[in-house]
Amino acid sequence: MNAAPAWVRAIKAIVIILITVTMLYPLVYVIAMSFASPAQARAGVFFPTEYSLDAYRAIFNGGTVTQGLQNSLWVTVVGTTLSLVFTSMLAWGLSRTKEVPGSKAILIMVLATMFFSAGIIPNFLLIKTVGLLDSLWALIIPGLISAFNMIVIRNFFMNLPSELIEAARIDGAGEWRIFLQIVLPLSKPVLAVMGLFYAVGYWNTYFNALLYINDAEKWPIQVVLQQYVLAGVNIPGAVVTEGAPPPPGVTLQMAVIVLATLPILIVYPFVQRHFTKGVLTGAIKG
Repeated sequence: MNAAPAWVRAIKAIVIILITVTMLYPLVYVIAMSFASPAQARAGVFFPTEYSLDAYRAIFNGGTVTQGLQNSLWVTVVGTTLSLVFTSMLAWGLSRTKEVPGSKAILIMVLATMFFSAGIIPNFLLIKTVGLLDSLWALIIPGLISAFNMIVIRNFFMNLPSELIEAARIDGAGEWRIFLQIVLPLSKPVLAVMGLFYAVGYWNTYFNALLYINDAEKWPIQVVLQQYVLAGVNIPGAVVTEGAPPPPGVTLQMAVIVLATLPILIVYPFVQRHFTKGVLTGAIKG
């Protein structure tokens, strides 16, 4: 096979560079503007060259943004932990179709939730009836188990060597011991990937928070981001020192965006190596 002419390779390289710059510039610009000095931020420069930490000092002095970060962190940690626990337990039970009576019927009901939904109003009435309105638990319990994630974990469990499970039973191990000491340690790749999926979902919770949370002190960071970046509402408590003017609104907005994005960017590299094994092995049966 003949190599492409030099001019064709040059055009491809230029196109790739342009696409890369187009994708990276907004991210770099947001980070740079969050550190921009007040003078350059007010001047609306194309790219700042003078930097300041005033926006971050203002945010971490307290106020709604700090509270939103704490709320999102709590929802993400608690929600991800509980979701992995209950999803893996359900997946293990449904992977033992020959040993668990009624597992196929339960599996069909779980799969049905992927195609049919009760709707916004019935869900709201349910949350209100059980007393979860204005509670952070309203952002966790309704989506505690994802049918898609459960199917992926179930398929991963079904691909584990059956001989290993049978050997453990012969040695006298019960179901809980097999599940906790054999199945889960072997399932770290798929659990890491599904944990990331759950964490991203909980961290990015927005619509449910708009529906179920009226108290501004319980808003997650994504609702705070919408209020103070898109809606342009002033950020309470955003003052560097007493009596000093607050940083420019654009630097505060960019700082909030950075803080809302940073946790996922930090976590992703640690689970990236599990993606191929975790997702492909769990998604393919056979």
